[in-house]
Amino acid sequence: MELETQSSKYPADHSPPLEEKIISLFEPDMLLPALYLENFHRKTPVEPERRLMLAVLEDAINCFQANLMAQGKRGKKLFNEAEDWILEQDNDWMFSFVSLCEILRLNPEYVRQGLLQWKEKTLRRNPTRHSRRKMAGYSLAANGR
Repeated sequence: MELETQSSKYPADHSPPLEEKIISLFEPDMLLPALYLENFHRKTPVEPERRLMLAVLEDAINCFQANLMAQGKRGKKLFNEAEDWILEQDNDWMFSFVSLCEILRLNPEYVRQGLLQWKEKTLRRNPTRHSRRKMAGYSLAANGR
């Protein structure tokens, strides 16, 4: 009795043609965000991916705080990029501020408001350098603070 494999589109004694094998090398891998995020639900205490995400978040906060009063172009650019990233509401990107906070089990709005309060307090103590522009619709006064 000969068993037929119905799960394969090729007979048991034939493999896919060489041309099809080569073409498959250049097809993009499909990875759904849900599958990618499964990596973050492992039982290991601090996975390498989380450490990387924490390092990205830490670097952005350092750039935000260290360059608030920057005089030079580079420092101002670092501050502006960090501020824009922190204030961005889009969480579709894996390394967005909101996504990183959520994966690291931090409340993104709480972290954001803490940074904004720190900025306002620092600017009140040192108002000469930095213009007190409103940041992408965020204002502490608008949030009742």
